[in-house]
Amino acid sequence: QVQLVESGGGLVQAGGSLRLSCQASGRTFSSYRMAWFRQAPEKERELIACIRASGAIIYSADSVKGRFTISRDNAKNTVYLQMNSLKPEDTAVYYCAGSARSGTCRFFDMDYWGKGTQVTVSS
Repeated sequence: QVQLVESGGGLVQAGGSLRLSCQASGRTFSSYRMAWFRQAPEKERELIACIRASGAIIYSADSVKGRFTISRDNAKNTVYLQMNSLKPEDTAVYYCAGSARSGTCRFFDMDYWGKGTQVTVSS
C-alpha cells in the first residue's frame, strides 16, 4: 500500500509562486507514474500534469503550460509541482496521485491519492 501526502499549499498573491510536494511511502515509488490534479469548488477534478517513473513528462494541461512544471526525485520518494505566475483561477485543492500498473494519467487509471492541499490565489 502506498500513502501520498501533499504539502506546500497556501495563500499567495496573483503572480506569485508556490512549490507543492508529494511525499510517498513505500519502496516502489520509483516505478510509479505520478500526476497532479486539482479541483476547484463545483468543478470536476482536472488533470494538471503527469510524469513517468523515468522522469519524462507525459502531460501538461494547456491551462498551466509555461507556468507549472512537474518533476520528481525518486531518491526522496517525492514528486513536485512548481507553480509560477499564479492566477486567481488556479485556486483549487491540489491532489497528487500515482499508479504502478500500465495505463493513462486519467483519473480512473490512478490507484493512489493524497488528501490534497489547498492553494488560494488572491487578485
